[in-house]
Amino acid sequence: MNFTLNEAMEVLERTPQTLSQFLAGLSEGWLQSDEGEGTWTPTQVVEHLIEAEKYNWIPRLETIVRDGENKPFPLFDRYSHLKAENARSLEAKLEEFKAIRTQNIARLIELVAKESHLERTGSHPEFGSVKARELVSTWVVHDLTHIAQIVRVMAERYRDDVGPWQAYLGILKRQR
Repeated sequence: MNFTLNEAMEVLERTPQTLSQFLAGLSEGWLQSDEGEGTWTPTQVVEHLIEAEKYNWIPRLETIVRDGENKPFPLFDRYSHLKAENARSLEAKLEEFKAIRTQNIARLIELVAKESHLERTGSHPEFGSVKARELVSTWVVHDLTHIAQIVRVMAERYRDDVGPWQAYLGILKRQR
């Protein structure tokens, strides 16, 4: 097992700043690029991360602490951000993400004040019994997954433009 709470928080704390540094100020061409039908743009990924901050990680951790396995986690619609009309700028969305993440990290510290609290279990509606440690680990890997997704989507935008160098660019090796 590699998980430690301190290392997990290193990633969780840096994700908003990483996304802001990478995405803020980019043209719409970059921000609205995707990999085709049914895929997300970098802007949509940020919207999804905001929804997860509001309705996924901390609500589920609170359920573990309060109810254990007696009550299943609240449902989380991973696609709810696609149903909402959101005309705010990406910069405003990144600020919202940063603010909510800061609050959630403070709450995480409250909820798992002791290492033993990470061994508490809850009931996932699909997976059954899960540990708080697994939930927090998933939160970290979820961030990393979406950072990788944003980079991959943006690279895909220039797939045809790199010409023969595609052969050397691992990010473009996947099949379309």
